[in-house]
Amino acid sequence: MLVFMGVFKMAVRLRLQRSGKPKRPYYKIVAIDQRTKRDGQPIEILGQYDPIAKDSKCNVNMDRVNYWLSIGAKASETVAVLIKKNQTIENR
Repeated sequence: MLVFMGVFKMAVRLRLQRSGKPKRPYYKIVAIDQRTKRDGQPIEILGQYDPIAKDSKCNVNMDRVNYWLSIGAKASETVAVLIKKNQTIENR
């Protein structure tokens, strides 16, 4: 955690970590320090996303995502969209 003017700032981001083959991407949704490179060591793996699948298969552990968001982690734009899609699917 970073301290700025008496306020704690979390240095953790929820973002995608690429894996898979060339021309065949597969992503893990991870909690990772924002200063770490894209494929660095994550703090925790929260889910997976396959954009090539017919229905863009996305599995997310929403309990852990909500935990990380509650303690101040921020989601990247893409991960925020995936979380929102996953919440609407769970509510059906």
